[in-house]
Amino acid sequence: MVKTFQAYLPNKCHRLYSCVHCRAHLANHDELISKSFQGSQGRAYLFNSVVNIGCGPAEERVLLTGLHAVADIFCECCKTTLGWKYEHAFESSQKYKEGKFIIELAHMIKDNGWD
Repeated sequence: MVKTFQAYLPNKCHRLYSCVHCRAHLANHDELISKSFQGSQGRAYLFNSVVNIGCGPAEERVLLTGLHAVADIFCECCKTTLGWKYEHAFESSQKYKEGKFIIELAHMIKDNGWD
């Protein structure tokens, strides 16, 4: 049996996003790139980096902005699929997404210091 250690974002990160299902930390607000994305279950956010995420195998998918190689991502703590990681963009205008993460709003909650 493999034990997974949960990462906690530092207290200085006053605005965090957490998994709505188990409250594991997912991302710091400072890592948010865009709120203008669409996931399979509605609106989604694009992040530069995330924590407590597992990644499935990459596969090619035709998304709203064209063909991409993406890998589904899931919460390491509760195993819920949260979104995907852009592994490769085939169109030059979409290259900025490579290595970035999409998390659907349906699967995350704002934590810590949101007024």
